[in-house]
Amino acid sequence: MTVLILGLIVFLGVHSTRIVADDWRTAQLKRLGEGAWKGIYSVVSLVGFGLIVWGFGLARQEPVVLWVPPTAMRHVAALLTLIAFILLAAAYVPRNAIKSRLHHPMLLGVKTWALAHLLANGRLADLVLFGAFLAWAVVCYIAAKKRDRAAGTQYPAGTAAATAGTAVVGIVLWALFAFWLHGVLIGVRPFG
Repeated sequence: MTVLILGLIVFLGVHSTRIVADDWRTAQLKRLGEGAWKGIYSVVSLVGFGLIVWGFGLARQEPVVLWVPPTAMRHVAALLTLIAFILLAAAYVPRNAIKSRLHHPMLLGVKTWALAHLLANGRLADLVLFGAFLAWAVVCYIAAKKRDRAAGTQYPAGTAAATAGTAVVGIVLWALFAFWLHGVLIGVRPFG
């Protein structure tokens, strides 16, 4: 569990610099330049992600069961992860109404993904991993909305075509992940 927690601290910590140390982040961007900053940020993120994967794998070898979720929660999780993938796509497809209305769909997608996994899993490692991501996404979303208000950020109106495209991309990615990649990468097949 120690490796998992360390990975979460590193990964979520580097992804929280804008919240906890925005002035320091801005100074480093100026001092190092955008390319070097992004390089360091990426390397630290990858190290944290690697520790999360390794630590979660170790924790799964000796699971501590806290509760056994009802089978119906797997179906709820499937629906919530579908929504999460559409929100993730909305962060990248330009001029879609989802981003126009929600402003930070990536963070909402992380919250939805984490909640789905908390509902469907009852082991300690799941609670630590998905609970940490849920808490982080909630704090980040609040901070991002506050920055938007302070800066008077306006999001462009979305188009029907971009919104439909966003939904299609999200659904296709969800299906690919749910029916194939989740089993290959995580070792768990959500649909048997």
